[in-house]
Amino acid sequence: MDEAFRALADPNRRRLLDRLNARNGQSLRELSEGLGMSRQAVSKHLAVLAGAQLVTAVRRGRQKLHYLNPVPIQEIADRWIGRYERGRLKALSELKRSLEGPAMDKPEFVYVIYIRTTPEKLYRALTDWEFVKHYMDGWGPRSDWAPGSVVEWKMGPDGDFEDLGQRVLEAEPGKRLSYTWHTLQSMHRELFDEISDERFEAARQERSKVTFDIEPAPTPSAGVKLAITHDGFDSQDSKMLEGVSGGWVVILSELKTLLEGGGAAAGQPLSSG
Repeated sequence: MDEAFRALADPNRRRLLDRLNARNGQSLRELSEGLGMSRQAVSKHLAVLAGAQLVTAVRRGRQKLHYLNPVPIQEIADRWIGRYERGRLKALSELKRSLEGPAMDKPEFVYVIYIRTTPEKLYRALTDWEFVKHYMDGWGPRSDWAPGSVVEWKMGPDGDFEDLGQRVLEAEPGKRLSYTWHTLQSMHRELFDEISDERFEAARQERSKVTFDIEPAPTPSAGVKLAITHDGFDSQDSKMLEGVSGGWVVILSELKTLLEGGGAAAGQPLSSG
C-alpha cells in the first residue's frame, strides 16, 4: 500500500491513470501523446505505476498495451475511505466503473494477479483437473492441452464433461495457455430474465476466448505474474462478458489461495510436478 501512495503522489502518474481510466489498453505512444513529456519519461512513470501494481502491461504481438489495475486503489478505499466514511458511496461507484472498464470497440476483460509460486506449478494448476475442480468449485475444463484438442467442460459438481465446441488454441507450459470459451447454455437463461428470449438466443451465438500469460513478477518476492485476457466478445453489452468479469476475479483469488496455501488438491502436493 505504501508503494501505491508514493506512486499516486505524482500528478503526472495520476494523469496517466486518468487516461487509462478513460480508455484502457493503450500503448506507450498513445499514452505519451499531448502530455508534454518524452516517451522515456512516460515509460519511467509507467514503471513506477507497475511496481505499485496500479498498471499492468500485456504484450499483443509487437505492441505492449497498458491497463489500469484498480485492486490497490480498492485496498486504499477499504482501509481509509471506508474507515472515515467520506465519499464512500462515490468511491465505490467509481471503483466499479474502473473494474468494468470503459466502452471499447473490441471489449475485453483483462486482469492481473501475482501469485507466490513457480510458472510450472501455476501452469499445472491451470491444466490439471484435480486442481481446477478445487478453485472452480467443481466446474471447469479438461483436456490433453495439445493445440487443436477438444476442451471438455464440466458444468457444476454434479454435471458430466461435455464437448461444448471449445478448442485449445495455444499451450506453452509455464508461459501461455489459450482456448476458446463455451457459449451461453440453456441453464444460464434464468440469470438473464431481463432480456427477451430472442436476445438470449442471439447472445448464445457468441464465442469468446481466454488466454493466460505467465511471467516472472517484477520483484522475486511477488512470485509469478498471471495475466488473463478474455476477449472476442461481440459488444460491450455482451452477457458473457458481464458474467465472466466478476467470475474470473473470484476464481483467480481462489487459485491464489490454493497455490500459496501449500496444501494439497485431491492428495496431490502442490510442490510436486
